[in-house]
Formats: sequence, C-alpha cells, structure tokens
Amino acid sequence: MNGTVSALTSRRHKRPSPAPTPANAAMSKNPAPVHKASFMTWTLHDVVHVARHHWIPCFFAMGLLFFMGVEYTLRMVPSSAPPFDIGFVTTRWLHLLLASSPNLNTLLAGLNTEQEDLRFFRIQVFVGMQTTYILWTWLIEGRPRATIAALFMFTCRGILGYSTQLPLPQGFLGSGADFPVGNVSFFLFYSGHVAGSVIASLDMRRMQRWELAWTFDALNLLQAVRLLGTRGHYTIDLAVGVGAGILFDSLAGKYEESKRLISKVVSTTSNGAKEALFP
Repeated sequence: MNGTVSALTSRRHKRPSPAPTPANAAMSKNPAPVHKASFMTWTLHDVVHVARHHWIPCFFAMGLLFFMGVEYTLRMVPSSAPPFDIGFVTTRWLHLLLASSPNLNTLLAGLNTEQEDLRFFRIQVFVGMQTTYILWTWLIEGRPRATIAALFMFTCRGILGYSTQLPLPQGFLGSGADFPVGNVSFFLFYSGHVAGSVIASLDMRRMQRWELAWTFDALNLLQAVRLLGTRGHYTIDLAVGVGAGILFDSLAGKYEESKRLISKVVSTTSNGAKEALFP
C-alpha cells in the first residue's frame, strides 16, 4: 500500500521535461561565434589591394601624418606679426608689379565690373557673368538649384564674415573699379567671387556645357591669382570659397529633392504659385 502511494506521489510531483524547440536545438549545436576585430582578419594581400585600388585615401592618410608633424613643430605666428600666407609668398612678384603700376591694377580690377577689349580676346565682367548665368537658369530655364545654392552661400558667408572679421591684409591694393565698387568694406572670409563661380560651373557640368564650365574654371583661377596679388583675400578665403560652392550646391540639390518628395506625399494645389517658382 505504501509503495503504491509513494509511486503515485512521485508521478504527481514529477513534471515532464519540455520538448526541445528548433531554436534551442540550433543553439546547442551551433554556439554563437566569437567575432574578431576587423583589422585582425587583414592579410598582406588585403593591404596591397587597398594600396593599389584605394590610393587616394592612402595619400590623405600620409598627408595626415605629414601635417601632424608640421603642425606640432611649427612656431606660432606672434600676435604682433602679420599672418603668414603661402599665396602671398607665391604672388609676391605680381603684388610688386601691381603696386608699381596702378593703371594695370585698375585694368585687371575692371574685368570684374565692366567689359574690356583685350588684344586676343574679349572678357566680360566675371561677377556679372556668374550672376547672369545663375539667374538665367532659374528665370529662363526654370531650374532654381543654382539660385538656391547662391542664396544659401551668400547668407552663410555674411554670418561667418561678420562673426570673425579678419584684418585687412598688409599691402592691400584697392581699386575703384574692383568689386564691390568704390573701395567699400567687404568680408574677407570667405570669397563669394570664387564660390559663385564654382556654383555656376557645377550647374554647367550638370547640363553638359563642358566648354563653358572649363572657361569659368580658368577665369576663376585667374581671378584667384589676382585677388592674392592685390592682397584682396587670404589663401584660406579662396580655398574655403571652392568648398563652399560645392557644399551649398549639394545642399540645394538635397533641398530640391526633399521638396519633390513632400509634393508627392502631400497632394494639394494650395501652393501652386510656389511650385511654379520653384518646380
């Protein structure tokens, strides 16, 4: 009797083991792999492949190491001394030439504000050419991207130029024919001349106007040399101008794309006038 009761009791308290699930079975057979750091899997073949097929990042990696050495060993320019500018050093000959010939300086400056007949070619106001092309793409061709980029760029330039007002470079050669006209004050950082030229050139490339784009690039380069020669801009102003033109052209493209996506989602005609101006 006692044996029967104990047997029934043991059966009552004994719980059946759960049936194995496929997930538990897989985990028991294949434990989670231990991941190694990515660089621990590199081989000599991988390094050679990167050096051959990704030489541009490798070049900039070497540049990083080089300029780390330059930066940490270079003597700082004293606060009482003028800034060091490699562009000013390179164009010292042009600065001396323009300083000794004010008429030549006025002639070159006039290329930014009026139309001049030269011996072998005729060149119009470069700033006017930029403005005319950028507005043409919007008002005539109905493509506002370059105009939006220019608005972004000049607004940001005004904010940065006012926030950090750099001193006028020593030896600045002003001209009444330069832009802005009349020797008025202007922001040094960054160059709106260069940035506007880049915005126009990028739009020309999108439209496959290759010859016009290369012409703008060549004139932009000559303009940069003249601005350095007259000490009208520091080298960093011109370099950032190039980057600003590329950046704000890209942002204008993203802005247009976002508006297209919104117009697809929101099906309304209440903003028809705006869409006509900015399709």
